[in-house]
Amino acid sequence: MTRWAGWLIVAYGTAHTLAALFALGAAQHVAAWLSGDLWTASLVDMTPAMSAYWLSVNSFGPPLVLLGATVLWLHRRGIAPPPFIPWALGAWVVVGVVLAGPGVGQDLILVVAVGLLLASRHRSNTRRGETVVSS
Repeated sequence: MTRWAGWLIVAYGTAHTLAALFALGAAQHVAAWLSGDLWTASLVDMTPAMSAYWLSVNSFGPPLVLLGATVLWLHRRGIAPPPFIPWALGAWVVVGVVLAGPGVGQDLILVVAVGLLLASRHRSNTRRGETVVSS
């Protein structure tokens, strides 16, 4: 279950970043990014190049890839991810749904990953005979 959760998180972060770059056209602004245009751009003005940057390279996608890779790394070493990972990720999804409404599919992917992580942790604690305390 932990492996599936890690791969779902990696896939979601990767898909978001690549879709923003290529399907939504953020990559067309790479020349502006590399020329230093963003250094003088204001977040208040939010130029198309700045918006594309925030949607792709500086979005939540790359950190989600890192988080998913960390979950996979822990799994390969037989270490259960700490409970703050699924709880924090779940809280982030809930805040996003409350503020922006439910996304078609994308929120569900992370909810499934959170559920898998929590179930995996519960299962490993139960197998070791530990009392599971909700925190």
